[in-house]
Amino acid sequence: MTTSNNAFSDAERRGLYRAIFERRDVRSQFLPDRIPPDVLTRLLEAAHHAPSVGFMQPWDFIVIESRDVRETVLAMFEQENQKAAERFEGERKAHYRSLKLQGIMESPINLCITCDRSRGGPHVLGRNSIVETDLFSTCLAVQNLWLAARAEGIGVGWVSILDQEQLSTALSLPEHVYPLAYLCLGYVSEFLDQPELEAKGWRSRLSLSELVHGDKWGQPLNNG
Repeated sequence: MTTSNNAFSDAERRGLYRAIFERRDVRSQFLPDRIPPDVLTRLLEAAHHAPSVGFMQPWDFIVIESRDVRETVLAMFEQENQKAAERFEGERKAHYRSLKLQGIMESPINLCITCDRSRGGPHVLGRNSIVETDLFSTCLAVQNLWLAARAEGIGVGWVSILDQEQLSTALSLPEHVYPLAYLCLGYVSEFLDQPELEAKGWRSRLSLSELVHGDKWGQPLNNG
């Protein structure tokens, strides 16, 4: 195995993998403790250093502390969550209703990461074939922030049960800006050993061996 001056130490590698495997979508464990400005800045810097196609950097960050704004978003969530519950029946519906799926008011900060779909102009390097690469790039900023937050002992919860048009209006977004991720951030009482939906029996983690293919779909990977 080759090494270089850029190699991570064993401890650094362990820290990275620990953040990956211990990251959780947090809904129920938020503490009221304020996130210090320097810590929030580090998280936003981590997000801002995500890779992006054509170096377009399509993200913006709306830090939401206003109770009024959060109450508006919570009302949107409750409306959409009611619609979502109606998609299930019987025990599955009751199970769904028992799940806590947001921490909008409990977390000290909400954060909306947006995607400016016009950034970089009409012709962005690498985007001519797949125009959605701006959205994909913004998702990488979300993941960077999530892993950095775990390393800081901060929980993050993604609230995906929202009407995007209503959210855009509530946050006064320009027409070309898409509200990609609405996140709840805060210190937590604990990070669960398992993802909450797995711990509560909603879904189990799929086996990696079932998801890896070799050369073409459905062919085994040759590890020899």
